[in-house]
Formats: sequence, structure tokens, C-alpha cells
Amino acid sequence: MSARFDRIGSGRLAGNGERVARTVTIASAMFGRGLLWGLAALIVGCGVWMLLPLSKGSSTEPVKSDMATVEPAVPSDVATVVLPIAQASTAAEIDRVRISSQTWRRGGLGSKALVTFTLRNDNDYAVKDLEIVCAFARRDGSHLTNRSRVLADTVNMKSRKTFVGVAVGVINVNADQAKCSLIAARRA
Repeated sequence: MSARFDRIGSGRLAGNGERVARTVTIASAMFGRGLLWGLAALIVGCGVWMLLPLSKGSSTEPVKSDMATVEPAVPSDVATVVLPIAQASTAAEIDRVRISSQTWRRGGLGSKALVTFTLRNDNDYAVKDLEIVCAFARRDGSHLTNRSRVLADTVNMKSRKTFVGVAVGVINVNADQAKCSLIAARRA
């Protein structure tokens, strides 16, 4: 009782070899037309994408923004205990350390912010454990999010150091502007 499925429909195709060849030719022609239309759509889409203007923050020039400097948010009960100690240990270190230039771009398929900035240390001592915070905003200037990062690197006394492509975190897709500030540093 074995079913012979290999013979199903073979009689119908056996006499119609020309019909099968014509069907294959029509299918390949339709596939070729679809491929051409897809290629044309891809070319037009890339052309439109290339004509779109660049966002302000993705260029290599420093971003000049009207955004205010970001202050770290500390709960009030913690601020009374920790803030005086933090101010005493870091205020002397960051008063003469500043970000002299900065740019940013998107990375990681557009979801991560990569910041390039130059830190200038005018102190008579080296500083390390630099903490930066970056504020991201929409094109109209409305605030979106803050991201911070601690850089376990040292900037020597009376010198400057450029940090290239520092990943500060995942950002909103609507972010168009960034402003980074140095909020903490320690004496090396």
C-alpha cells in the first residue's frame, strides 16, 4: 500500500513541455522587471537622502547652542551631606579645566551619541576621573535628555587633550543639538 505521489500530474506536464518553458520564461521576465523597479526605487531613495540637509550637530564644526549649562540633580537630603564634601574636593580642580571645543555625531545605527571634545587644563597639576554631562535637545531647542560619562583618563598640567568618539549613551531619535559640560574632576 504505498502511495505513488511521484506520478501525480506527470501526465499533464509530459505533453506540455513547451507550456512549462513558456511559464518559466514569463516568470523570469516578471522577476527581472521587479528587480529593475526595486533598483530604480533604491537609486531614487538614495538620491533624495543625499539631498537632505545635515543636522546641526552632525557636522565637524563646534555646535553653538543657546542651551543652558547642565547642573547635576542631587536629592535635597543627600545634598546636605555629600555636596559640601564634593564641592571641597572638586571645585578647586575644575575651576581651571574647561571644554574648549566639542562636536557630536550619531553612531550605532543612529541610537548612540559619539562626542568629540578637547579638554584644556590650566591648573598647575594634572587632573583625572573627569565627569562630563551632555544635554541633548530637539532642533527647536526644547530639552530631551541628559547623559553623563566618567573618563578615567588624565589631562596633564597646563595642557589640553582631545577625546575622540566618546560614547556617552543612547539618545532620542529627535536629538539634534548637544551641549557638554565638565562637572567633576580629581587631582591626579
